[in-house]
Amino acid sequence: MTPELARELGKRLGVAVELKPFDAAGKVFEALKAGEVDIIFLAIEPVRAAEIAFTAPYVIIEGVYMVPKDSPLKTVADVDRAGVRIGVNKASAYDLFLTRSLKAATLVRGDDGVTLFKEQKLEAAAGVKQPIVLYAKTDPEVRVLDGRFMEIRQAMGTAQGRNAGAAYLRGFIEEMKASGFVADALKRSNQPDATVAPPEG
Repeated sequence: MTPELARELGKRLGVAVELKPFDAAGKVFEALKAGEVDIIFLAIEPVRAAEIAFTAPYVIIEGVYMVPKDSPLKTVADVDRAGVRIGVNKASAYDLFLTRSLKAATLVRGDDGVTLFKEQKLEAAAGVKQPIVLYAKTDPEVRVLDGRFMEIRQAMGTAQGRNAGAAYLRGFIEEMKASGFVADALKRSNQPDATVAPPEG
């Protein structure tokens, strides 16, 4: 749905839109800092908010754990214990969240946390609910724990200091949510595990 929002914004502003895909959230953040992009679509993270003026979220996505089928880990709380290694996508929203919040478990970072989980026989993998659930359906040796360890709040953003642009983006996102644009785009992009974020305020 990101391209749909980007094109709608460009249409309203009367400017051409160039989409620049990145394969990791951390690279999006670095591109904005380097001035390579003007507007980003990224999960709201306190670590990033010092340099990014975020809108309110437009969708909310759950972060969940996957474990081996016969794992003794039964709940989300069980995962944060000594000796538990969790595969994550490096610099993803959930990597940053878990880095900040875990007390005893260890994160193993790479380009694909699920691949690390399988290849290194880790105790858990962390990720976005939809792809994790889809993967688990194809592998009888794993299961997804009930519950979530975080909510990923996806938003638009621009560099801090661009106050007029940031204010415009905030109004744009609220209008896109209220008008049904975000809900329709979610349906078209087949994202059943994402929900439209509530109105701001």
